[in-house]
Amino acid sequence: MRADAERLAGVLKAIADPARLRLLSLIQSAPEGEASVSDLTAPLGLSQPTVSHHLRILTEAGLLEREKRGVWAYYRLVPSTIAAIADLLTPPRKRAAKRAR
Repeated sequence: MRADAERLAGVLKAIADPARLRLLSLIQSAPEGEASVSDLTAPLGLSQPTVSHHLRILTEAGLLEREKRGVWAYYRLVPSTIAAIADLLTPPRKRAAKRAR
């Protein structure tokens, strides 16, 4: 239980940045559910090294998966981590009702 709490605290710390929240949203809404750094720099208005830094933090926190294809790396959300955050933020009564369905 304590290890789970510490891991989740690290995940929440990783998303506690407006640019990282926007990155998650941009990747989630991308046509294939994935994006490369070059897809993300213009919408964020940040430099490539800064976007790469934020993506690395999100990947290390377990929020994103990284797949290298040639010279490009593509990022996609990790559904289980996103679900764990959603579950944490869902009030217990709603969580129980959702599971009962």
